[in-house]
Amino acid sequence: MVALLIAFFPSEGNNNNASGVRVMTNGESIEVTIDGRTVSLSREQARDLQDALGDAMTHKREFLHTAGEHREDGKYVVSRRSADSAGNTKVFDDFEQVQRLFERLPDEFTADEVSRTGITGSRRHMLVRHFAEHPAFDCTIARRNPLTVEKTDGGAGAEGDVDPAAAD
Repeated sequence: MVALLIAFFPSEGNNNNASGVRVMTNGESIEVTIDGRTVSLSREQARDLQDALGDAMTHKREFLHTAGEHREDGKYVVSRRSADSAGNTKVFDDFEQVQRLFERLPDEFTADEVSRTGITGSRRHMLVRHFAEHPAFDCTIARRNPLTVEKTDGGAGAEGDVDPAAAD
């Protein structure tokens, strides 16, 4: 349990790290200090925090046709909803990489424009749908044949993906 907290708050003991986070334990309780504010946790509370952090760090959100998953390793995975094969997924290093891809696409785009970024096969259509379904991307489906998305604000929406659970 303490090991997981230390993974999230890596400066155990009296050493401060650049993020302003410190974790100390005396065997009975755990004190977490973030930017000068200290909270003392019982072992049970620390377990609850561990569970909450795990849930916040990993989150899968399903839309009509696609799903987006923030994995524990920081990667962001776009998949067909309820798909179970790798042919129906595209793994990105992080969500910001997906946002940068969206920003590079023209104001109106199809799977052909997505394929010019190196994404091939059915994954390019899946990404077009994901952009239209995910609220972080300010766009809508303009035509169904060929599947065409039009940006409604000329770029990524202001909503972002700060708290994926909040929009569920």
